[in-house]
Amino acid sequence: MPAFAVASEHAVLTVADVRYNNVTRLLARYGLSLQLLDDGADITGSFWGEPEAGVVGRSVYVRFDTPVDSLLHETCHVICMDEERRKCLHRDAGGDDIEESAVCYLQILLADHISGVGRSRLMQDMDAWGYSFRLGCTQSWFETDAGDARAWLLETKLVTAADRPVFALRN
Repeated sequence: MPAFAVASEHAVLTVADVRYNNVTRLLARYGLSLQLLDDGADITGSFWGEPEAGVVGRSVYVRFDTPVDSLLHETCHVICMDEERRKCLHRDAGGDDIEESAVCYLQILLADHISGVGRSRLMQDMDAWGYSFRLGCTQSWFETDAGDARAWLLETKLVTAADRPVFALRN
């Protein structure tokens, strides 16, 4: 597998568009593994179906055509759930509305830790995928309406007061 793939013509960034090693290192900081599957393979643990990322336990499954926002979203589900749910995780992360919002918030923060992605691009890709927020777009939600998600991440000690990920799983 190449350490870097040439950007594709997809509307959203995919795993093929980023440095794969950067993503594996990011997940490893959380004690998670990234499993790259062959083109056309069924994606293990995918809730939405191909090409969306899948999760089983502490592993995130992708193909080169998996959108980066999907990879980050499913990764953040694993980070945000408690250990009891993580032990049984296969496909459906579950959780409540506030945890789902926290997942979205955290994935935006983590996008800054992947070279060539960043929060602005990720928010555009989230809009293109079809995320819906009360204010109409991801950026407006993140900047003005996500206080509850941020508070949840602070309370669970997954981010600092400066909005920096702590690179630890929720206990």
